[in-house]
Amino acid sequence: MTNAAVLRLRREITDIICSKEIPQCSIKIEIVNDNWRELRGEIAGPPGTPYEGGKFKLEVIMPERYPLEPPKIRFVTKIWHPNISSVTGAICINTLKEGWMAIMTMHTVLLSLQALLAAAEPDNPQDAVVAAQYKNKFELFKTTARHWTSVYAGGPNKCSECEEKIKILQNLGINEHVALTMLSNENWDLAKASGRLFN
Repeated sequence: MTNAAVLRLRREITDIICSKEIPQCSIKIEIVNDNWRELRGEIAGPPGTPYEGGKFKLEVIMPERYPLEPPKIRFVTKIWHPNISSVTGAICINTLKEGWMAIMTMHTVLLSLQALLAAAEPDNPQDAVVAAQYKNKFELFKTTARHWTSVYAGGPNKCSECEEKIKILQNLGINEHVALTMLSNENWDLAKASGRLFN
């Protein structure tokens, strides 16, 4: 990165640290290993969403040509959301692609990711399975998203029925994350999930 880009990024990080969101613990960002190209972000799940109470960690890679090019960001914390891959954490949001403008800052990027958690765009999905559940079985989607938030992001709302089904598969030798993922993909239908795992 150029010195000008590093200076700008330093100002942006300082702005985030000094912003009102920090006392509320809703967004954070820090440099990894004194390398200005590698950042670690965190956003809190917005109130009134299935992600409420969760803390979601982000991997942020700054391009050499920042701010002319957008940062590359992915969710490190696993999440059940139509616009975020439940497998890789890749994000589908216009702000980080063709909608990027050089006047945007890391502060606005983190806030836009937080807003995405409150307003999914299932017609432009990153994860088609999650998007289908969101569109066709919305209450089940909310239960699943809350459960993932509890398991992976420290959220408060674990689903006891979901836990029971996961335990059944664990007792059959299936890893907890694999069981959770397969049940989520099969709309918590234990017979279908078992069939896919053992056939």
